[in-house]
Amino acid sequence: TSSVIIVLAFAAVYLIWGSTYLAIRYAIETLPPFLMAATRFLIAGTILFCWATINGESVRQSISQWRRALVIGGLLLLCGNGGVTWAEKHISSGLAALLVATEPLWVVVLNWAVTHKRPSAKVLLGVLLGLIGVAFLVSNGLSGGPANPTMSLIGTAVVIVSGFAWASGSVYANRRPITASTAMASGMQMLTGGLLLLLLSASTGDFQRLNVSQVSMVSIGAVSYLIVFGSIVAFTA
Repeated sequence: TSSVIIVLAFAAVYLIWGSTYLAIRYAIETLPPFLMAATRFLIAGTILFCWATINGESVRQSISQWRRALVIGGLLLLCGNGGVTWAEKHISSGLAALLVATEPLWVVVLNWAVTHKRPSAKVLLGVLLGLIGVAFLVSNGLSGGPANPTMSLIGTAVVIVSGFAWASGSVYANRRPITASTAMASGMQMLTGGLLLLLLSASTGDFQRLNVSQVSMVSIGAVSYLIVFGSIVAFTA
């Protein structure tokens, strides 16, 4: 039933998506961050796109639909996930996951700006309590004396901006949805976002930094987990 599917989707988001931050940490131990993210989403996007096509959906989508996919993929995957992936080179995966918790605040603010409808007191209180908790946990995480405090602070700022980008993409996707099945829409977003990440990885020298002989099995396993469970399962959920 639909209620069971909804419960399973929430479970996938809570249990699997949260674990992707740790998987990212392992994946970028021996893989350049932007290239890893591009590979993850291009493979997952191709699988979903082909699956939707095999199930009878048209390969050709209108220009407006691909434009929406480009915007959503750019905000969610390039700016959102790409920023978090890069930042995890300089901050812990746990801290990154905590900082991403600022996203609900951005969603509230953006929806307020778009609809001009003030959020309820309960919503504001919930966001405030959440931010207080995040601030407390983040302050403890930064007090441990990182090896490079400057890069740690930069990484922290990048994750906060990434949370804003993800919230922007979520609000945009809600108001300008891609008129296709979940598999096709997710595949289009991942293909466009993955291509943007691939361009970024080329411009930042990730291909030059890639040393195939030094890529560990742990990183390969982490990327495989991100493709199957993080992207195909949790993202589509």
